Amino acid sequence: MTILVSGATGNVGRPLVSQLLAAGHHVRAITRDPARAALPAGVELFQASLADTAALTSAFTGVTAAHLISFGDDYAPLTNGPDIVDLARAAGVRKLTVLKGDLEKTELDNAVAASGLDYTYLSPVEFMSNTLEWADQIRTTSEVRDAFPTMPSALVHDADIASVAATVLTSDGHSGKDYWLTGPEALTAPERVAILAEALGRDLHFVELSQAEIVAKWQNEGYSASDIEFFIAMRTTPPPAGHTPLPTVEEVTGVPARTFTQWARENTHAF
Repeated sequence: MTILVSGATGNVGRPLVSQLLAAGHHVRAITRDPARAALPAGVELFQASLADTAALTSAFTGVTAAHLISFGDDYAPLTNGPDIVDLARAAGVRKLTVLKGDLEKTELDNAVAASGLDYTYLSPVEFMSNTLEWADQIRTTSEVRDAFPTMPSALVHDADIASVAATVLTSDGHSGKDYWLTGPEALTAPERVAILAEALGRDLHFVELSQAEIVAKWQNEGYSASDIEFFIAMRTTPPPAGHTPLPTVEEVTGVPARTFTQWARENTHAF
C-alpha cells in the first residue's frame, strides 16, 4: 500500500515515515523543501503543503491511506479542509488519520468526519519534544525559568504518536475513534528538570516565574494574544487528559508508552 504522510519532517511525521518504511510500506512524504528533508532512502518525496490545494491533486494519486495534520504553516488552522478531503476521496484514499492541534474541531476535522472514509483523530497532549524549548537556557545557565510549577502534564513521546498513527493506517478497527494520547506518567516542570539533570549528569535548577513574567516572555518571543491565551488555559485549566495518563498508546499498539526518562536520555545532545 502507498501511504501519504504530511508534515513528514516534523516531530511526528519523521518517526512515522521511518516506522512505515520499516514495516515494508511505500511512503510518499509531503515536504515544502525535498532537498533539505533528510528522510530515509526509499521515501518518495513530494513537494507540496496541505495548504496548497492545487499541488495535492498529484500527491494523492495512487494513495491508499493518508496521515493529515489539521494545521498549516505557523500552526494556523487549514482553510481548505473540505478541498483536501474531496481530493483524497476522488483519488481513492480509503483511510485517514488526522493529527489534531487544538481542542476545537477545524474545517478539516469536520470534513473528514463527513467524508464517508475510515478516519481516526489523534489528539496528543503535550509533546515531550516541547521540552526542547528549555535547551538554550539549560546549556547557558543550567537553569529552567518557567511558570506553573505545580501543574503536571502527561507528556507523550512523539514516536508514540507516530506508532499509533502507523498502527491505525495499516490495520482495521479504529474508524471514527478520537484517540487521546499521553505518556505513562504526569510530571511537573520541576520533576522534568530533575529527570533531565540525571540524564545529563549535572545539576540543573528550576526558577519559578510569575504568570505575568511568563506572559511577557511569550510576548517577547512573538506569540500572538490567542496563542498566549491557549498556553495559559493549558497550564491552568487543561482537559483531564492533559494531566491524566491514559493507556491508549499501549491499547492501540500493544507496546507500553515511552517514558520521559527515555526521551531525556535520547536527547541529551540537545542540552
